Amino acid sequence: MSVVINTNFAATVAANNLASSNASLQKSLNRLSSGSKIVTPSDDAGGLAVSMKLSATAKRSGAAATNIGNAVSLLQTQDGVMKVVGKVLDRMSELATLYSDQTKDTSDTSAYEAEFDQLNIQIGNLGIETFNGTTLMTAALDVYTTEAGDSGSSISIAATTFDGTGLAITGLSNIKDQIVALGQDRANNGAVQSTLGFAAEVLAVNKSNLEAAASRIFDVDVAEESTQLARWNVLVSSGTAMLAQANQSAQSVLKLLQ
Repeated sequence: MSVVINTNFAATVAANNLASSNASLQKSLNRLSSGSKIVTPSDDAGGLAVSMKLSATAKRSGAAATNIGNAVSLLQTQDGVMKVVGKVLDRMSELATLYSDQTKDTSDTSAYEAEFDQLNIQIGNLGIETFNGTTLMTAALDVYTTEAGDSGSSISIAATTFDGTGLAITGLSNIKDQIVALGQDRANNGAVQSTLGFAAEVLAVNKSNLEAAASRIFDVDVAEESTQLARWNVLVSSGTAMLAQANQSAQSVLKLLQ
């Protein structure tokens, strides 16, 4: 092997290896400090795109679950109002029955009428109760149950069939019809709440799975990367030592010139 002084091939190779090991060491440090396998897009361009899509879908699933929760709160509030309406109708039907008693004199029936009229007013007030600006008794809403929003599937909340107008103390049959209609409305309310509960459960499962899929692409495996960090530390240390050794090897040429 010839001895030259213009080119130190061993030092060049050692320097290249040291630079490569140092770059890998810095990458491991960046991954461990950030918790992410993909610190820059060049680390995994395709994986970055996929993980961003999965993460965005997971966030939309969470938002859809929040929307469902708000719809359930509306339904619960609506049912609370209907429960009170039912109590008022019960009393109104009781008054209508008492009013029909032929043994009552005018003062008795007048008292019944006065209470009935006040309860009728209360029925009207309850009929315009709102939830965040949405009228509870007349609202017809679509609740979207997937992360696709208004382009996905939905569950409808129908307007109530109960109509508290036109109730009279002499119209017991009409009051009874309203009680039946209100009972059906409460049953429908419960059915929609149940359905929304299942939809929220599906969204929760989907969100967890999407987050797990994104994590497998984006998040660093600390145990594995720590092993790599130790490896690159050793290689950088040995590479530095070998570069110094390669640079020293050229000094032997001087002995030939003495």
